[in-house]
Amino acid sequence: MTEYWRRSGLLGSIVTSLSLWAYADEVIAEIKHQPLDLGPRPSFALMDQAQVELGQLLFYDPILSGNRNISCASCHHPRFGTGDGVSLSLGEGASRLGPKRQADPENLPEQRIPRNAPALWNLGARGMDVMFHDGRLEADPAYGSGIRTPLESDMVAGFDSALSAQAMFPVLSADEMAGHYGENEVSRAVRLGQLSHPGGAWDLIAGRVADIPEYRQRFDRVLGQGAPIQFTDIGNMLAAFIRFEWRADDSPFDRAQMQGEPLLPAAARGQEAFYGAAGCSQCHSGWLQTDNGFHAIAMPQLGPGKAARFEAHARDEGRLRVTGNADDAYRFRTPSLRNVALTAPYGHSGAYATLEAVVHHHLNPLDALMSYDRSQAVLPALQGAIDWAAMDDPAEVQRIASANDLVPVTLSDDEVADLIAFLEALTDSTAAAGRLGVPDAVPSGLPVER
Repeated sequence: MTEYWRRSGLLGSIVTSLSLWAYADEVIAEIKHQPLDLGPRPSFALMDQAQVELGQLLFYDPILSGNRNISCASCHHPRFGTGDGVSLSLGEGASRLGPKRQADPENLPEQRIPRNAPALWNLGARGMDVMFHDGRLEADPAYGSGIRTPLESDMVAGFDSALSAQAMFPVLSADEMAGHYGENEVSRAVRLGQLSHPGGAWDLIAGRVADIPEYRQRFDRVLGQGAPIQFTDIGNMLAAFIRFEWRADDSPFDRAQMQGEPLLPAAARGQEAFYGAAGCSQCHSGWLQTDNGFHAIAMPQLGPGKAARFEAHARDEGRLRVTGNADDAYRFRTPSLRNVALTAPYGHSGAYATLEAVVHHHLNPLDALMSYDRSQAVLPALQGAIDWAAMDDPAEVQRIASANDLVPVTLSDDEVADLIAFLEALTDSTAAAGRLGVPDAVPSGLPVER
């Protein structure tokens, strides 16, 4: 039979055709593996190791909290992707980590922390200058300190970046780290409005650190012998550690873009949808999958909302409370998606417990808001908590819906699965494992949460 095909001349034609088909497949594959146009790759400053190691100890040391019982890691722990694994955190008045966190019945938290604890991945990248869900702290050369914050005249120079300055907020929050009024000297200073003033909350915390011999020695090495330790120095050390420890830019996605190492088929299909039909990259753009902008996506509202103590509502109007611009109502910062598979729950309120659920929300935000399943929320028990006031108010739900920016997108279940596979390909396993990790002990001798 083969001889027949050879003599007829058809065998050569068939071989030629098969070769052409194979070549076409190779060309198509090469086109699919062409790197995306993502703009300049993010860069990171080289860090002094002595500063990094000092920042690591401070990050895990409860000495920075008013009652010496909460550290930065209490709500930003590597076990939970640098978050805390719950929708809304319990700070002062609670103990244990993550979903196991429990309120102290003898000293209950006054309320849940109003917003989901944001992940810390790549906050040290150059250009990542907007902090928190509402961007209330951001680099701005128009200000004498180089940073715009709600503290305004109380803000001081000395922070080397917006990242280092963001450390000032949790320690000044009664619900997060300062403690309830009257419990300690830091919480009293905060309640009296003595923040960056001489002898105020920052000075009290810095004084505690300076009184610990090991910290004094370590600061001598980075500041100079006997140099005074300011709270700004503490913030700068914390930022050095965060820049080093949670730099996440070596994922399968990075290797595909930089070295041509192909993604797994499902992830490759998901990438095509992400940068194509699904429209995700309209906001989740660039190397770190964020435009650092603010968008309203009809996210369900949980918890006490972002209200001043004298306000009787549970709304969280997002960027509006920063700018005063009505067009910014219910807009929140686009989060980076690096290591997103590790950072559940999702949304500014932590409304969704899984990637699949939050992806489905993005595909049809209004339907998702109206049919929200409250069992998805991960909320440690808190007596008297106001968790559903916003969602129980039809007028508030309508306001959230009316602000929505996103148009519906139709994807099949298989396409959603591919999209999730791509999001999982944004995981940097080296960063996720931690470079320095959790220290065995801290200079204060206080317990380290592991």
